[in-house]
Amino acid sequence: MDVPFWLWLAVLGVIVAMLAVDLFAHRRAHVIGVREAAAWSAVWVALGVGFGAWVWAAYGAEYGQQYYAGYLIEKSLAVDNVFVWAIVFTFFAVPREYQHRVLFYGVLGALVLRGAFIAGGAALIENFSWVLYLFAAFLLVTGWRMLRQRDEHVDPSRSRTLRLFRRLVPMTDAYHGQRFLVRRGGVLLATPLLAVLVLVEVTDVVFAVDSIPAIFAVTDEPFLVFTANAFAILGLRAMYFLLADLIHRFVYLKTGLALVLMWVGVKMLLKVDLFYVPTTVSLAVITTILAVSVWASLRATRGQGRRAVEAPAEPPFRTATEEELAAVEPLWRRRGRARTPA
Repeated sequence: MDVPFWLWLAVLGVIVAMLAVDLFAHRRAHVIGVREAAAWSAVWVALGVGFGAWVWAAYGAEYGQQYYAGYLIEKSLAVDNVFVWAIVFTFFAVPREYQHRVLFYGVLGALVLRGAFIAGGAALIENFSWVLYLFAAFLLVTGWRMLRQRDEHVDPSRSRTLRLFRRLVPMTDAYHGQRFLVRRGGVLLATPLLAVLVLVEVTDVVFAVDSIPAIFAVTDEPFLVFTANAFAILGLRAMYFLLADLIHRFVYLKTGLALVLMWVGVKMLLKVDLFYVPTTVSLAVITTILAVSVWASLRATRGQGRRAVEAPAEPPFRTATEEELAAVEPLWRRRGRARTPA
């Protein structure tokens, strides 16, 4: 697949432009409702699907199907990521009007980190073809573990990341609006919102370790791997606000995701030496597994409405009082030498 440098720049330009539009549209803190989340989700999905249609038209059906297979894998794994975010935000009692800010910078960091992961993965595969065996084995083991632990959920109270962050970084125990940092008594302090952002970033790194090898199983084109990841990730914020209160309804999603990971692991093993599974077959298998898992989940939980994740009785963080907000000093101070009278 011959991708000119200007096309990389054009795609990056579109991504930056869409991020800027999203940031401008949500510049003021507010609670994002289901209608707004659904509208933005439709925009992001249309953008991702439309880009795949362009790849299909410009580079042919094979590359178009590879993009869609990668996009579908990343989008489905992202749903599991969304559910983890819902648990994290609920446990730490992050006000709903500030959650978009955390997710915006979380997604921005995820794009950079996944770009680095993809570049590293592509370099490894190009120089050491045997690494595909490791990727395949990792996907099979990860899928099997996910299948066995499908009823288990993340426990934020046992987060090593949070304990390490609180040990190394001075921080307050109260949210100060949308601020990540505040200055009080001349001391620069992190707010709980920054701690939650770090936790979101670490969570995405964990998910990227699964998703990057998975997408390399359906395409070894770095351009398709990156764009499928990027367009799937861009819609994560809207997807969160759309699905966060529906975790209880996707009871078989983890089973479907586990089977997808195991399928692409088998496909990667066959690809190395034995047999190349056509992309059309792979796309059909992935689509069928995910569709059946979603259909079975919704059917098993029909009649159940939206329901927020259960919050702890005593959240670890609180909201700052008016007095605490008034005591906040300017974040950055200009340093200058005071003039003494002659």
